Parts: sequence; C-alpha cells; structure tokens
Amino acid sequence: MGVTEDLADALARDVLEAVDKTGDDTLIEAVAKTLGTSSSVTQDAFMTSIRVRTAEARARKLLNERLKKALADRKAAGSQ
Repeated sequence: MGVTEDLADALARDVLEAVDKTGDDTLIEAVAKTLGTSSSVTQDAFMTSIRVRTAEARARKLLNERLKKALADRKAAGSQ
C-alpha cells in the first residue's frame, strides 16, 4: 500500500476501535467528513478500509458461530 492507504487504514482501525468502545457509530461519518474537507482521496481510502474491515469482522463472526455450532453438534452426536 501507499502512504495514503496506510494512513487511512490505520485511522480506520482506530476509529472502529473507538466505535466499539463508545458505541458511537456516527464517529465514522464525522471522521470521513473531516477527511473529505482536505483530501477526498484519503476519505475514499478511509471509507474503503472501514467497509473492508467491517465486512471481514461480520464474516469472521459468522464463521466462528458456525464452527462453534458444528463442534457442539458433533460433540452432542458423539455422546449419544
């Protein structure tokens, strides 16, 4: 990645962590708006990182839930 993408991704990680801690998801839009006033390229990179990281977290949660269920089902089947 280039400097813009690296910085935008680091900021996206920090913002998502702050959203997790505070529950304030309006923070994403506020930061994006602030970035957009000086650099639309950085704003785009930031929002791309937000979308990618959010999608990965949702997919990982689904994977973990399915794995947990499959292991529980296997354990239950083995104890019968």
